[in-house]
Amino acid sequence: MTDDASLDLFAEHDEPHGAEAPAPEVIGPEPKVWSVSQVNRAVRGLLEDSVEPLWVGGEVGSWTRSRAGHCYFTLKDDKAQLRAVMFGRDAQLLPTDPDEGMKVRAFGDLTLYEARGEYQMVVRRLEAEGAEGLWRLAFEKLRVQLEAEGLLAPERKQPLPQYPACVGVVTSPTGAALEDITAVLGRRAPWVRIVLAGTRVQGEGAAVEIASAIDRLAASGLPDVIIVGRGGGSVEDLWAFNEEPVARAIARCQIPVVSAVGHEIDVTIADLVADVRAPTPSAAAETVVPDGAALLHQLRRTPERLGRSLRNVSTRRRTRVEERLNRLVRAVDRKLAPVRQALDRGEGRLERRVGALAELRRAQLSGLAGRLEALSPLATLGRGYSVARTQDGRVLRTVGDFDVGLRFLLRVNDGTVAAESLGAEESPTAGTK
Repeated sequence: MTDDASLDLFAEHDEPHGAEAPAPEVIGPEPKVWSVSQVNRAVRGLLEDSVEPLWVGGEVGSWTRSRAGHCYFTLKDDKAQLRAVMFGRDAQLLPTDPDEGMKVRAFGDLTLYEARGEYQMVVRRLEAEGAEGLWRLAFEKLRVQLEAEGLLAPERKQPLPQYPACVGVVTSPTGAALEDITAVLGRRAPWVRIVLAGTRVQGEGAAVEIASAIDRLAASGLPDVIIVGRGGGSVEDLWAFNEEPVARAIARCQIPVVSAVGHEIDVTIADLVADVRAPTPSAAAETVVPDGAALLHQLRRTPERLGRSLRNVSTRRRTRVEERLNRLVRAVDRKLAPVRQALDRGEGRLERRVGALAELRRAQLSGLAGRLEALSPLATLGRGYSVARTQDGRVLRTVGDFDVGLRFLLRVNDGTVAAESLGAEESPTAGTK
C-alpha cells in the first residue's frame, strides 16, 4: 500500500438547502489522486493480509480447463457466487474434473485479480463432498469406459499356470509388498525364479512407470505369471493403479496378471482388468504358486492314485469291450440265424438223400457180392472141389504136373491138406471137346 492510507479523496462541505454552492476554497496542498491499479493493488493487499487461507463450500459452475492446465470456475450457493481459479500445478493433482453442479469444498486464498478488479479465490485443493468424492467419480468414469470396450469381460481373462517356473513382480523395490511376496514365494515354492521390474507406485507419473514395467516384463518372455501391486495406503496413494495407462498395459499383456493393490477393502481399476485379483500382495504370492509341502504330499501319493486310476481305466475299458463284444455277438447271431436255419434244413435233406443213396449202394453191392460169390473159387471149393498147389504156390492143373513122389498142398473148403503123388492117370476124354 502507499504511504497515504486515507481513501477520502474529496472533503465534505455543508451547503444550505436551495442555495447555490460557493466555489470551493483551496486550502492547503492538492489531494492525492489514486490510480485504478493502485486501488486494486491496495484492496488485494488488504484481502490477502486480513483473510487467512480457508475452506469454502458450494456448487461448481462454469468449469473450464485451459490448454496450460489452469482451471477456471465459480463456487455458488442459492444467494451468491465466488470466482475461483486453480492453477495447473495444483489442478494436475485432481483425479478428474468435477461435473457442473457438483457440491465441492475448496481450500485456498482470497485475492483480487487487479486487471479486472474482480476478487477471486485461488484454490489449492478441491474435494467433492461424499464418499471419496472426485476419486470415486474418476474411478467410475474410467470403469464405464473400459467396460464398454470389453476389457472387464470375464471371457477375456487368462487362466493362471498351475506350476510356474518364473514369477514377475511389478512393484516398488523398497516397499514392504516386495518383501511379503518374496517371503511367501520362498516358503511355498523355493524353486521358483523371481524377476522384479522395479517402479514407483505412487505420485505423479507413477502410472506411466508401472505400465512401462508391465510391458518390459511381457516383452522379456521370462515370467509365466506377473504380480502387479503395492501395500496399503490412502485413495491418493493407490491412485496410480486407477489410471488408464496401467489398465491398458494389463489388458494387452499376453502373460496372466494378478493384481494385488492395498488391502482387501481396496478395489482398483487394475483389479478389475487383471486376470485375477488378490486382496493383498501376500495373497497374490499364495495364488500364483502351489504349496511345496502339499505338492510333495501329492507326489508321494501319486503311485497309489496312478495305480487306482489305471485299474479304473482298465476296468472301464474291459467293461466297454465286453459290452461291445456282446453286442457284436448278438448282431452276428441275428445275421446268422436265417443261414443257420437254412443249413439245418439242408442238412436234413442231405442226410435223407445220403441215406437213400447208401441204401441203393448196399443193394447194388449185395447183388454184386452174390455174383462174385458164384464166381469165387472158394464157392467151388464149398461145393466139394479142391485145388492142388506146389509148395511155392503154383497150381497143378494137369496129370502131367503130378510127378510120382511130388509133395503138394491140397486146398479144400475149410483148409489145406499136405499130399504126395503116387501116380497119375489121364482121363480117357482128355484132349476131346
